[in-house]
Amino acid sequence: MKKLSFFVIILMAFSLSAQENKKSKDSLEYDYIIIKGDSVVRTSIDLDEVIIFDRLKFESREERLKYYILKRKTLKVYPYAKLAAERLTELNNRLEKIEKKSRRKKYTRIIQKYIEEEFSAELKKLTRTEGQILVKLIHRQTGKTAFKLVKELRSGWRAFWYNTTAKAFKISLKREYHPESVEEDYLIEDILQRAFAVDRLEKQVSALDFDYVTLSNKWSSRTVDKN
Repeated sequence: MKKLSFFVIILMAFSLSAQENKKSKDSLEYDYIIIKGDSVVRTSIDLDEVIIFDRLKFESREERLKYYILKRKTLKVYPYAKLAAERLTELNNRLEKIEKKSRRKKYTRIIQKYIEEEFSAELKKLTRTEGQILVKLIHRQTGKTAFKLVKELRSGWRAFWYNTTAKAFKISLKREYHPESVEEDYLIEDILQRAFAVDRLEKQVSALDFDYVTLSNKWSSRTVDKN
């Protein structure tokens, strides 16, 4: 039961900025064309971006099975990573409004108690691979490693201790998310994007700077080169 209880502390620590001329989804944009002295109104409608996904292809049955196991684990832990980002934003916003140090510490303890009571039982059920995927997704959603979040919240020594404990179960709290260079991370991103598209998961913008379409083209070309 101890193996992933430290993730409770990570979650405790846990928009795209609106442009000046932001348009609603249903808004119409007007411009004019001058034809021999007459003006003609031309309209355009802003539409949501649509991603056309490639059909999944696997070189072997083992590869297919590996993908679907990764899919199951990713869908399971993503909500926790999303919660981490929401809690981090909420915590930072609240702390900015609290001037007294003692009151800041008291508020942090309240959040910690809430997280422990609400989610500790579920987090303790995670397997080692699910825990490592969660660590990656926490980096995706917050822009910070789980180790850094613990260090900022508790102390450098506590972060070191938790990282050492995690290593006993082959989990590194310092693990980052790199879908541009790590194939498993790209597959995780592919799983997320497909789940977002069919509303299986609630989409939350990543804190990291990457573009899925660019990643997809990159990894597809690598597959072609192998063949």
